[in-house]
Amino acid sequence: MPLSQDRNTHQQAAELLAIPVASASVIHGGALVVLNATGFAAAGSAATGLIYVGRAEQSADNSAGADGDITVTVRRKTAFKWKNQAGDLVTQAQLLKPCYIVDDETVAATDATGTRSVAGVVVGIDSDGVWVE
Repeated sequence: MPLSQDRNTHQQAAELLAIPVASASVIHGGALVVLNATGFAAAGSAATGLIYVGRAEQSADNSAGADGDITVTVRRKTAFKWKNQAGDLVTQAQLLKPCYIVDDETVAATDATGTRSVAGVVVGIDSDGVWVE
């Protein structure tokens, strides 16, 4: 039902999120972080169905734990510079278009015939990396 009077709508900052980590996962500080199919954080990898989250603020080792035993703080809502995949380079032609996750520090121009998930939108290309929002 629509509002019929003012509402005190609560808010929460969402630039830093503590996200439960997937079982058997190690996420290094500074790594590209994704959500897996069950919604737990993992290090970026070449796979389909992953959701790009952002950059890990510190390392999180859940290699011996179950899903959600620990959390990792992830910074979002900003652009991060990731490595550019040799042989599938993101170029100026991809500016403001999606790029794709290769691993926890690398992005590529293509989805490699449907085997990579979207990392985000390219907002800049430097000689040493790709800025992804």
